[in-house]
Amino acid sequence: MAYFPFFVDIGGKNGLIAGGGRVALHKLQKLLPYGAKLQIVAPEVSEVMERTALENDICVIKRAFEPSDLNEMFFVIAASDDAKVNAEIGRLCRERGIFVNVVDDKEACSFLFPSLVKEGNLSIGISTEGTSPEVAAELRSRVVSMIPADMDTILAYLGSLRPLAKAHVKDTGRRAAFLKDTARVCMDTNAVFDERETMRRLEAYAHGEEADHIEGVLLVGAGCGSFDLITVRGLRAIRQARVLVYDDLIDQRLLAYASERCERIYVGKRSGRHSMAQEQIQKLLIQKAREGGLIVRLKGGDPFVFGRGMEEMMALRSEGIPAAYVPGVTSCVAIPAFAGIPVTHREISRSFHVITGHLAGQAADLCSKLDFASLARLEGTLVFLMGFGQLRQIADGLIHAGKEAATPAAVVHGTFDASVAVVRGTLADIAEKAAEAAMQAPAVIIVGRVAALGGAHEGCMEENTI
Repeated sequence: MAYFPFFVDIGGKNGLIAGGGRVALHKLQKLLPYGAKLQIVAPEVSEVMERTALENDICVIKRAFEPSDLNEMFFVIAASDDAKVNAEIGRLCRERGIFVNVVDDKEACSFLFPSLVKEGNLSIGISTEGTSPEVAAELRSRVVSMIPADMDTILAYLGSLRPLAKAHVKDTGRRAAFLKDTARVCMDTNAVFDERETMRRLEAYAHGEEADHIEGVLLVGAGCGSFDLITVRGLRAIRQARVLVYDDLIDQRLLAYASERCERIYVGKRSGRHSMAQEQIQKLLIQKAREGGLIVRLKGGDPFVFGRGMEEMMALRSEGIPAAYVPGVTSCVAIPAFAGIPVTHREISRSFHVITGHLAGQAADLCSKLDFASLARLEGTLVFLMGFGQLRQIADGLIHAGKEAATPAAVVHGTFDASVAVVRGTLADIAEKAAEAAMQAPAVIIVGRVAALGGAHEGCMEENTI
């Protein structure tokens, strides 16, 4: 069967709900905002359904279904607790050419009841053609989370603009751009423009100007791991970008949020295998910024946590290019947490210290640059980023500097598929355990008593404990 999602005006049209239980109540509640003239027929009707019907002036007939109940009906919902009755209603409706939805019987339906989103004039119906209502419900939840809180006001405002745009912006292309751009800004900001700003924007588009032309570079933290850890502001920036310059440790699903006209440039920075030197990246950002529009520099984690974000910002500002920053969820806190390891914990760790395991321009001998004596004296948690290749040297360096060999340690590797791999041990054996487990980079190293906390299923992601 091929289901096309028509949006049909059912306001004032007759509709029958056959059933008085939980499922029938659910269907009734979904239909109420659409103004149909409903009738309920069932031998027994729940107290909640009867109260809902009374509050909405809906006729309730407490008896078994009869074929005459279908007279003059535009659509019917067969939602009784008797499958045979539902099937008979479906058969009669198909014979009479009445739209019918039979619960839990896709083949008997002439239309499917979608998973609905209703916000004022916004209606969204989601269907999997009956294969998985659970997927439809999950998608509905995700869609709802993206809808601005004041959607009804925004839609009313945007609707009022159409006659104004037709009167003030004669060029059809510019008029379409005005309506599209205004809708995007209202959605992104969850607000509407006042009358003065609305007229200013109309005049700008009437004369071929871009009222929302954004210039400069925005350094955006993509978060660590799965794409849905990015901030709302960061996602908004991706949608507005003319050029997207992104790193290696980025969930590729984020790229789908960029517009079709956005230029995507991969610079592939990862310790040990850069596809572009830092100086080249900075020159690229400057070049693209001078060409105009919004340039988004998308970096894994947070740009200012060992992400060389300030270097890029200083280079841009030295050339007179506006540059700003959007924070990201940093791996030094989130990746351990996904494994059930908090970097701080009452009475165990009152501080945490983040140390880089990679120095710009330095090849292998990082450990000669670290002050292990100072690190070993710290009572809080030690978190090493980009240090997996130096794991044995880090563990040995801390032990030689006086840290107890039995100090708990862990190595956590996060992925884009909402899972983590964890190796737990002590400073004395963590390197051997990580090697035996064939742990992969990138990985976060945690040293301190908190590394012994957590366990399977205690974090925010599925955990594979080794």
